Amino acid sequence: MAGFGRQALSHSSASVGSHRGGHLCRRTVGGGDLSSAHALYDNALSLAVRCLDKDGVTRVRRQVMDARGRSDENSVASGEHIRGFGIEEFGEIVSHIAGKISGVNLTFTSDGERSAHITGNDRSVKLRLGRAPKDLIRDLHAIEEVCDRPDPLPEFEFITHVLPLRDKSDLAQHLDERLDAMLGTGDLSRVALAVPSECREGFDATETFRVKLVGRTRNLSELDADVLTFPLRERPVGERLSTLRKGKVQMFSDTEAKETLSGEVSALRWLTAEVTENNVHYFLWQSQWYEVGTKYLETVKRRVTELLARPSSITLPPWPKDKDEGSYNKQNAAKQKGYVHLDKKNVHTARLNGGGWEVCDVLGPEGQLIHVKKAPSGTAPLNHLFAQAKMCVETLRYDTEARQKFAEKLDELAPGHPADRGFKEPTVVLGILLKEGEPVTVDSLFSFAQISLLHTDNVLKGLNARLEVVSISR
Repeated sequence: MAGFGRQALSHSSASVGSHRGGHLCRRTVGGGDLSSAHALYDNALSLAVRCLDKDGVTRVRRQVMDARGRSDENSVASGEHIRGFGIEEFGEIVSHIAGKISGVNLTFTSDGERSAHITGNDRSVKLRLGRAPKDLIRDLHAIEEVCDRPDPLPEFEFITHVLPLRDKSDLAQHLDERLDAMLGTGDLSRVALAVPSECREGFDATETFRVKLVGRTRNLSELDADVLTFPLRERPVGERLSTLRKGKVQMFSDTEAKETLSGEVSALRWLTAEVTENNVHYFLWQSQWYEVGTKYLETVKRRVTELLARPSSITLPPWPKDKDEGSYNKQNAAKQKGYVHLDKKNVHTARLNGGGWEVCDVLGPEGQLIHVKKAPSGTAPLNHLFAQAKMCVETLRYDTEARQKFAEKLDELAPGHPADRGFKEPTVVLGILLKEGEPVTVDSLFSFAQISLLHTDNVLKGLNARLEVVSISR
């Protein structure tokens, strides 16, 4: 359209400004330098969610902040309310949003007959600006006014609770330096293992992890944060994080490390970390830094505390130190009336080929689906546990053949068991053994594990299932 251009205000053309750690957007007009006072924040979504029409959203891209790292994108032609896209308040990161603009005095909409659209992601904002110098200046002042608004629109506020930082920004580089220093102290209280999204599918079947780090290659049956961080303590300051980036982890399905399950993945993607700077919380997840709002974390802790306080309908005995997970589950079922041992009792269908599907570890006396996991350190075992719980209910709900095969197996193992074979309102129990048998509390769970737990609870609620968490002692 004559006189207008759909232009991208991107960080590639920005210089550092002082407003909230943001950027100035500089354009040369008629030989002069034009600077808006604030223009864009480090994350351009902050601009979009201050001027989008809540009922005119046309596209949303989000990523689930758990071990699977799943990404989804949904779009509608005419636009709808942001809540119509089904975004979870906890555990999902919105990385791209588009729709109609509301309340911005742009040249393009000045005739009152046209509506402008905006597309925002973590790197740029696209919208129609005037081409003539005076129109461009007018539009930039309108954008400046939007950026001056202290808060996003109420309908979009939840999106700004978790925002990605640009990889090369001053803040991201500063956080890299902070983490590099942490890795040299040996303090891993805020560092944990997490499974990269590209490794999630094969992680459960992994028998061997091949770790290439600091010039050494090792094949290990288990992987934890210590394996990746301990060799870094002797590295010079400033080289620890780069060493992790260059390091590689590969998964194999056999003990001889001949049958590959994944390619070589950067060792840094296997770690998550938390850094606090000026009372603001930042998280490293899959090699990307995220800023997490204080109110968001306070709400997460409150919700997790309420979840953990739910009374449990089953009991789980202490876990003897000489017992592995399989032996513990077998003992648990054998010593309690009405409990059925299902560990390794897999269900096989045409879709669930290969090793089949393990419904749960133990079935409770009223049909509770009990999943048990030892998590001495890190978030990887817990993320695996949460993923198991979600897959269990989703499969029972939507896979008719799998549900029927499980009912047949249950009739074979425990004839007359009172469990509802339809599993219309199942109860899912997560039995967790933390290090030294400490109770599962909001303080003993890593922050990302708390967020993933809430996301799991929300998903299960949507499937009409109840979630309970039981601490297992030693």
